[in-house]
Amino acid sequence: MSSFEYISIRSTWQDDEIATIFERPLVDLMHLAHNVHRRFHNPHEIQPCRIQSIKTGACPEDCKYCPQSGHYETNIEKERLFSVEKAVNIAKDAKASGATRFCMGVAWRQILDGEQFDRVLAMVKAIDELGLEVCLTAGMMTNEQAHRLKAAGCTAYNHNLDTSPEFYGQIITTRTYQDRLDTIKNVRAAGITVCCGGIIGLGESRKDRIGLLKQLANLSPHPESVPINLLAKYDNMPLNDVPPPHPFEMVRMVATARIIMPKAIVRLSAGRTAMTDELHALCYYAGANSIFMATEKIFITKNPHLSRDQEILDLMGIRFSKRRLTKDGPDLNAAP
Repeated sequence: MSSFEYISIRSTWQDDEIATIFERPLVDLMHLAHNVHRRFHNPHEIQPCRIQSIKTGACPEDCKYCPQSGHYETNIEKERLFSVEKAVNIAKDAKASGATRFCMGVAWRQILDGEQFDRVLAMVKAIDELGLEVCLTAGMMTNEQAHRLKAAGCTAYNHNLDTSPEFYGQIITTRTYQDRLDTIKNVRAAGITVCCGGIIGLGESRKDRIGLLKQLANLSPHPESVPINLLAKYDNMPLNDVPPPHPFEMVRMVATARIIMPKAIVRLSAGRTAMTDELHALCYYAGANSIFMATEKIFITKNPHLSRDQEILDLMGIRFSKRRLTKDGPDLNAAP
């Protein structure tokens, strides 16, 4: 079977096709994914990103995985929307530490026009002027709001699908799957790149993981960035008794995403403190080429220290990229 049998950039994937890839013997799956990765990306580079919650807690959504939800009694410290100066200073520090992308998270159900959105637009503009990619996640938004973000210099908008459409209702009831798809459509129509992924460890089945990947791969065009999250648990949250997935399921998610969305940047996101060095290495080999770095938390979720990430990457011969990773085809500077 050819290593490049599945290399067809399309948005017409069927469940059985993805299942055939996902359920291959792990060594075969990783080999295929790595070959695809080398064809479209430099295997010796990953993109370093920095992420910051700029408004924390009191969210009206009931997402069962998120302690920022106002529906659960957690010990998360609520924080009002940052000033422009505070956000920009953190972005400057991120750039100095090597980040090329700065992501901001706002615990809103949706963007509402007014002073706070104007403040976020000012943050985006100022951080764009620093020369960083600017990513924002702030809930649902309209087409007009998306165009305002684009005009301010927003590079990417994160809006995850979380899981399959069939399992979604068991995790969230305050926002529909179609609501999420509509926001992604607005982002794309405004010319902002799409950051869209999901979470494993919610109690979903393998069929649901395949269903999530199908939804992502059938977006046209594919998301430029696909974050893969592993559920992080907090006190008093409803999913605490859900057993974690086998670590190799994370590898299968990364590898399959790489194969069916070849040009995407596949980002290891929340849950990395529960991942061993060996699991990180397998995911990098399988096609993960971005992480959040140089910060103790992803929003409110613990994140490995930069020195630990650097140690693993050095051992593997992988370096932080100082440029945007190519999304338009093979990197001619990649090692053979």
